[in-house]
Parts: sequence; C-alpha cells; structure tokens
Amino acid sequence: MANNAAPATQASNTPLELSFPLPKAPDTKIHLRLSAYTTSLLLFLTTALDGNTSTVPPLGSFVYALPDRLNPGQTLSTPLYTYESSVEFTTRLAKLLARKTGKPVYVGNSISFASAGMGGTVEEEMEGFKKVVEVVMEEVRKLKGPKLVNGTKS
Repeated sequence: MANNAAPATQASNTPLELSFPLPKAPDTKIHLRLSAYTTSLLLFLTTALDGNTSTVPPLGSFVYALPDRLNPGQTLSTPLYTYESSVEFTTRLAKLLARKTGKPVYVGNSISFASAGMGGTVEEEMEGFKKVVEVVMEEVRKLKGPKLVNGTKS
C-alpha cells in the first residue's frame, strides 16, 4: 500500500523560489529560496543584476537562530559559516524571523548591496532587510493559512 501523503516534517513539497527588485535599484534582484517545514524554516538569499549570470557571488554567511522559549523577546543564534561582509545582516535576519515565526530558522545569505543606487548605504541595506522580511513573512502566512503568527493575526 503506497503512502502518497506529504512528509510530516515539511509543510510544502517543494521550496518556494522568488525574486524581487532591490529597493532603489530595480536592475538588481534579490533571489530567495524558502523551505518551510513544520518544525523550522530554511532560507537562502542572494542578489544578481538582471541577466548577469557571469559573476558568481561569494557563498556568504549561514546562521542558525531559534526563539528563546523562556524569554520570547529574545532569540539565540549561532553562525555556522561566516563571511565578514554578510554575517551581521544574516544574523539579524535569522533572529528576527525566528522571533516572528516562533520556529528555528536557518539563513544562508550572499546579498550584496554594492549595486544599489548609492553603493550600499545603511539606508539601502535596511530597505532590503525590510523587504526580505515582508516577503518571507507573507509566504509563511500563506502556508499557515489564517492562523496566528506570534500573537498577531495573519
């Protein structure tokens, strides 16, 4: 007897792959690959100029974060692989997503803001950060349906 049900550890059968323009740099896109499991999230991010596949971005950083059950306002994180220019962004993103989803999160990030309009200022990085969080949380809400996500209705 064959079992055609989806594995219990994964909320969706295939990872979600999206791309969207970097705020204030429409010729540069952020590409993401999100795997939402029932117990965790796995997210990979990178950037690429439209149509440019000749340059390969560096691997970037890979960070694990999980919500602190005793202190919900805090999250714990561990960098599993660090790349100096991306480790801070990756850690902040992993911690925020872990806190918002209430799940452990793995984030791999090789986003570069160098091609942004002003060359990657703090403001451009923050806009990119907000956009990534917005897109990921919207996709997580879609997977969960109309349930509560960390105390707020989705």
